[in-house]
Amino acid sequence: MKRLFSSIALLTNLLVFAQEKKDTIKKEKEIEAVTLTGRKPTVESKIDRTVFNVANSSILAGNTTWDVLRMTPLLSIDNNDAIKAEGESVTVYINDRKSVFTGKELKEYLKTIPADNLMKIEVITSPSSRYETAGSVINIVLKKRDDEGIKGSITLNNRQQAKNSQYTNLNLNYHKKNFTQTFIGSYSDNTYLQKSALLSQVYADNSVTQINTESTGRGKSPSASSTSEFELNDKNTVGLILEYYQGKSTSSAEAAGITHINDVFNNSYSQNQWASGLSRTLGTNIFYKFYDKEKNKILDINVGSNYNGQSEDNNFVNNRVVLTNPPIINETRVLSDTENRNYYVKVDYTQPLGKEWGTLEVGGKMDFNNNVVPNDLFATQMNGLSGHDVFHYEDNINSLYANYSKTFFKKLEARFGIRYEHIDYKMRQDVAGTSRKDSYGTFLPNLLLKYSFSDKYDLSFTYNRSLWRPWYAEFNPFMTPNDNGFFSRGNMGLEPNPNHRLYIKLGLFKKYFISARYMYTDQDYWTSYIFETDPANPGKNRTITQPDNFKGRVEKYYLFANTNQTFLKNKLSVNVGFGWYYLDNSDFNLKNNLEAKDYISYWGGSTNISYTNLFNKNINVSTWVEIANQNNGNSYANKTNFFHNISVTKIFPKTQMEASLQLMNIFQRPNFDATTYNQTGTIRNSMKWDWYGVSLSFVKRFGNQKVKENTKTDVEKNAGGAK
Repeated sequence: MKRLFSSIALLTNLLVFAQEKKDTIKKEKEIEAVTLTGRKPTVESKIDRTVFNVANSSILAGNTTWDVLRMTPLLSIDNNDAIKAEGESVTVYINDRKSVFTGKELKEYLKTIPADNLMKIEVITSPSSRYETAGSVINIVLKKRDDEGIKGSITLNNRQQAKNSQYTNLNLNYHKKNFTQTFIGSYSDNTYLQKSALLSQVYADNSVTQINTESTGRGKSPSASSTSEFELNDKNTVGLILEYYQGKSTSSAEAAGITHINDVFNNSYSQNQWASGLSRTLGTNIFYKFYDKEKNKILDINVGSNYNGQSEDNNFVNNRVVLTNPPIINETRVLSDTENRNYYVKVDYTQPLGKEWGTLEVGGKMDFNNNVVPNDLFATQMNGLSGHDVFHYEDNINSLYANYSKTFFKKLEARFGIRYEHIDYKMRQDVAGTSRKDSYGTFLPNLLLKYSFSDKYDLSFTYNRSLWRPWYAEFNPFMTPNDNGFFSRGNMGLEPNPNHRLYIKLGLFKKYFISARYMYTDQDYWTSYIFETDPANPGKNRTITQPDNFKGRVEKYYLFANTNQTFLKNKLSVNVGFGWYYLDNSDFNLKNNLEAKDYISYWGGSTNISYTNLFNKNINVSTWVEIANQNNGNSYANKTNFFHNISVTKIFPKTQMEASLQLMNIFQRPNFDATTYNQTGTIRNSMKWDWYGVSLSFVKRFGNQKVKENTKTDVEKNAGGAK
């Protein structure tokens, strides 16, 4: 790793020297390139957010939005495809509109949005009360083109990892007078390979189980989105957004496991899995926006619905060998067909209270969800398993919020916010008859203060209380087999998890930032491993994973420093961030009887380096490096992961074409390795990601590619601490 950092530093110095020399020789030559004057820094650090300006970055070519999120400062993606900011779960917004997706569904959807359409990514670590969030917010801001006529781009991408994948995208935009129409269509054909090794230790009988799994999958995903926008006049706009996504997947997996008790062989098994699935998503959003630029009054009304349907067919053949009995072959098939429906109405209003009285923002939302999850299980041995059931989950979330922003004494910017949310939810199983009905309301306050000592020094403070609710699928108690021989089920008894966060940031010379964060919670839910007697194999245990409530206080401390520097007339941009993390789990471990580490200390950071118009040849170069650990809840990393990406893009201005080459994790392949502690033992899981190799992309653009910032509709972006 030291060699790699040294190589990157040497490469940067060589680029600087070579470019300076080249500029000296060719001062008189005109350059056909994008004007660099006034270019925004790649990374901007603000009070409540870090902004990753990627509109002109070479990392966009041939990538998807999901790929760029991996390289965004402060963000990380774990082995379960969960996006996290500073180690905590996030809520994803697209153009200030909350995404209906989460987990792997969110990943597949973001992979259909071409990175070429990105303006910037905002990592909002201290969101205002306007946002529906359990913690930090990621706001993905897309480009807005409004020049007359037709313009767009076509992207062709081929990626060679362990397997080969392709991606194609068509982006069209038409604008005439008051009407703007945008269409995005994409098709991806991705193949992946994944290997994992699992080691399970049980305290009670001193048993050790080793499982090795290798899986191969392929997904074909067409998608399309349409945005129609009509300006009634200079203050009133109406529009319609339509989104469609389809994913068809097939996969196969082979697993082999062996169990020893007190170092003596007990049993072994081999399992083969074949699976296929089809998912469809349709989203609609009708919006009306009133924006008085002179008086800064904004009314934003959104009415929409989202439908998501998923069908899956999983087949397992398990061959188990027991010391005292003949081999047992068990064939299992799981059929599931999920339908999720979401309906919402959202209103946001911003009103200045006069020159001396600040700005008030109020709003609310009504959200309705109706999810139906039928499951069918067919097996040669059904002892202790349910053959059929339908899980229903419904909820209604109503929320109101208010933000007040004002600058005091021309030096102190302040934002006070309060959000109230009330949820009614109910769930049931048709066959088993289990059910739950509940409701609760909660206030979520937040505070933001920023004091500017001078143009070069400022200090900010934020406080947020947030609430993380379980996802509907985590409630479903229907038990199904996994590809590694384990079983999994949800838990109807899950409770929401409140947390409190304090954040302090010191800004120096508008380039250097030092921040400290403290967060605590008295309850959380994580994966629990349960060992139950297997009715199909008397005397043997069946391993079951499920989310569970874990009581106990967890305290987290972060200390982070970052800087963004530009050199050579803004051609070279360097952003470096590095942080120290300290977790106090002593009370959590004691109350849950976990033989885990009470105190964890580790380092992490990332670097983004980009060079525009290298050697005056319209060549853009970017490098991203990240050092990351995945420590959370009752799971701790055994090794530090090292990620990196090197991208080179050649631009042909006359033909409006681009060619891009990417090298992904070529020096070291990602390998997730963590140990999870539970009341009965430990589980160590090591997983090799299929995220390495070479990617080649070609982009053809046509029409005027000039873009502008999307209209700002959130007052916290204009005042009260987001500067």
